[in-house]
Amino acid sequence: MGSPDDRFGVLLMTYGSPASLDDVPRYLAAVRGGREVLEELVTEFRRRYEVIGGSPLVRITTQQATALEERLEGRAVVRAAMRFSAPTIADGLADLAATGVGEVVAIVMSPQFSPLLMGGYGRALDDAWAQLGDGAPAVSLAGAWHTEPAFIEALAGRIGEALAQFPAGERQESPVLLTAHSLPRRVADQEPGYLAQLHETAVAVADRAGLGPDRWTFCWQSAGHEPGEWIKPDFADLMPKLAAAGHRSVLVAPVQFLADHLEILYDVDIAARKQAETHGLRFARIESLNTDRRFIDALARIALRTRNTPTPSPSTEAARATAGFGKS
Repeated sequence: MGSPDDRFGVLLMTYGSPASLDDVPRYLAAVRGGREVLEELVTEFRRRYEVIGGSPLVRITTQQATALEERLEGRAVVRAAMRFSAPTIADGLADLAATGVGEVVAIVMSPQFSPLLMGGYGRALDDAWAQLGDGAPAVSLAGAWHTEPAFIEALAGRIGEALAQFPAGERQESPVLLTAHSLPRRVADQEPGYLAQLHETAVAVADRAGLGPDRWTFCWQSAGHEPGEWIKPDFADLMPKLAAAGHRSVLVAPVQFLADHLEILYDVDIAARKQAETHGLRFARIESLNTDRRFIDALARIALRTRNTPTPSPSTEAARATAGFGKS
């Protein structure tokens, strides 16, 4: 057990979600950097959030924070914080400072790290730290952890658990789609390192899950409503091809999303399922990591490693170019 004097803080940061259907317009405007949101887009997202009963992301991230604090056994105080909804990053950092910790490790809840895509978290941390003034804890922002062994083990385990539920005749042959959030082509072209991290995660997960190279495909999901080209292939494009190749079922396994939210509960569970079943495919997805013990172990290792090799939290203006590609 750590004493109060040597405990540190951990801030788990993610997008957030609207607090209610009435909060959808504010939330979408915040995600899009204050740009006007068309009424038809607000209507569509209200419908989606209503269909899934509201996003559980804030609740699940809070549960992940609680589980991580328990896993660290008194060595750390852990809080959840959101970029675009309450509790905010400023709220979370202030809460940690109030506990008396002298240093905080901030973890973006995306295993792959991009200064372009995650720069907004760094800026929010910088602003929150400045608001605290004298006595603010030192803050370090964790970098990429896309090949963290415990994280890879957790995802591979979820794939094995899901495939075990398939009929015996399909268990060894069903294709597995490893997915990540789609990006506008203009953004993807600026981020080859980030794309490489996503592919490295997919390769590591497939290898650990024992999937041969012909058994799995990396693809994209949840393309946004912004103008311009989005990166391909989208998993919707693959469903008819899988059916035409004679497959009877398909398993979707997101390698970037760490909790249930809109992109899982609607984009995968409803939209992708409909696409698969339209083409005669049996559909399944892995259970989200949420508070999986293996995943919480991964977060603990990342927090401790970052504390031991601190890096000041970076902020970058480049993140403004990507505002609006996520929903959660």
